[in-house]
Amino acid sequence: DPFADVRHYVATQLPDYMVPAAFVRLDALPLTPNGKLDRRALPAPDDDALVHQAYEAPQGELETTLAAIWAELLGVERVGRHDSFFALGGHSLLAVRLINRVTTLGA
Repeated sequence: DPFADVRHYVATQLPDYMVPAAFVRLDALPLTPNGKLDRRALPAPDDDALVHQAYEAPQGELETTLAAIWAELLGVERVGRHDSFFALGGHSLLAVRLINRVTTLGA
């Protein structure tokens, strides 16, 4: 992981919820003709930019079902049993969708 040192440093300086889920190296920030940051021109982080942990498959029916829901909501191929929803790209709006999906499981 080329950003391991940066990720570790940021994690020691910020609360968990403020640590970025992805790091992307840029030679320069894209700017508009006015010299402001052109957010639309920023590249989307690829799968290598996201935080990864050693994969351990979900165990049992409940973990497998939850991992499938996470994978669908987050648009990732697989979710391990120790993965973090937010580190995989989740955010508060997706968390609400997740809660909705999980509560309908018990219905």
